[in-house]
Amino acid sequence: MRTSDAYRVPRPDFLGGSKRLLIGGKWVAAASEEEFDSHNPADGTVLARLARGGARDVDRAVAAARTAFEGEWSRWTPYERQRLLIRINDLLEKHAEELAILETMDMGAPLARTRGMVKYTSQMILFFASCTAAARTSTASNSLPGRIVTLNHMAPIGVVGGIIPWNGPIAGQWWTLGPTLATGCTCVLKPAEDASLSVLRFAELLMDAGLPDGVVNVVTGYGGEAGAALAAHPGVDKISFTGSTETGRKIVQASMGNLKRVQLELGGKSPDIVFADADLDIAVPGAAMGVFANSGQVCVAGTRLFVQRSVQQEYVERLK
Repeated sequence: MRTSDAYRVPRPDFLGGSKRLLIGGKWVAAASEEEFDSHNPADGTVLARLARGGARDVDRAVAAARTAFEGEWSRWTPYERQRLLIRINDLLEKHAEELAILETMDMGAPLARTRGMVKYTSQMILFFASCTAAARTSTASNSLPGRIVTLNHMAPIGVVGGIIPWNGPIAGQWWTLGPTLATGCTCVLKPAEDASLSVLRFAELLMDAGLPDGVVNVVTGYGGEAGAALAAHPGVDKISFTGSTETGRKIVQASMGNLKRVQLELGGKSPDIVFADADLDIAVPGAAMGVFANSGQVCVAGTRLFVQRSVQQEYVERLK
C-alpha cells in the first residue's frame, strides 16, 4: 500500500483502474463493456472504475452459481466449510487495516468506525463457522406409540441473491455470505453502486482462501439494472435485501415469478424506550448519541425517544 498525504494512512493498492465482475471464479468485463466511476464522498475524487453489470451479467452469474451448487461444492462436508470460514477470517485479520481504509475512502465512515466494523465482521464469520455443523440431517425416536421416527433434514436452499447497502458493505455482505457458506448454498452479490470496492476486495480474499469457482459471484452496477434483474431472476431461490421500504416492495413483487424466498431489512428506525427506573447517567448520553452513529445512516439509529412520564421532565433537561 502507498502512503496518502491527504489521509495520512496507507493508500490501498486495490484503488485505481477498472474493476471487473466476479463470475464463475473469473474476473470479467460487463457484457455491455460499460463502466462507471466510484467516488470518494469526502472529496469527490475517483477511486476506481466499476463494471456496469446488467441483466445479461446477472444471467451469467446465476448460471455460474447454479453450476457450483450442483458441482464440487455440494460434496463439501460441514466441517470442510467450517475450515474454509476460519481461513477466510484469518485473511480478514491479516488485511484488516487495508479493508478498513478502503471502506472509509469508499463510503465515508471514519476509520474508527470502519476498524470496529472489521472486528465485528470477524465475529460474524466465526459465528457462522460455528453454525456449519447444524446444517445436517438428524433422526430421533418419537414418544408416540408405534414405530415412528422423526427425521429432521437440513438442506441448502440453492442460489441466493444478496443486494447489499452502501452504509456498511464490509459487514453487510456477511449477512448473505455467512449463511450461504455455512449451509452449502451459492450466491450472487450485488453491492451498492456507491460502495462496491470493499466487497470486490473481499471477493479476492475469498478466492485466496480456497473458495471453489462460482460459489460467490459479484455483479456491480445500478440497483434499477443489476439489482432488479437479480431480484426477478427465476434461477434465484432466495433474495436478501437491505435498503429502503420503497425498493423492498419492488423486490417482493419481483420475487413472485418463481415464489423465491425473501429476506428484507428495510427503513424502520428504532425508538429508545426509557423507563422510570433507568439509570439516567447512562440512559441520557446513550440515547443522545444513539441517533448519530454512522451520521444517522444506520438501520438501528435511535431517532425517537419514548420516556416514562414520571421522569420525562428530568430526562429532557439532561438531554438538552
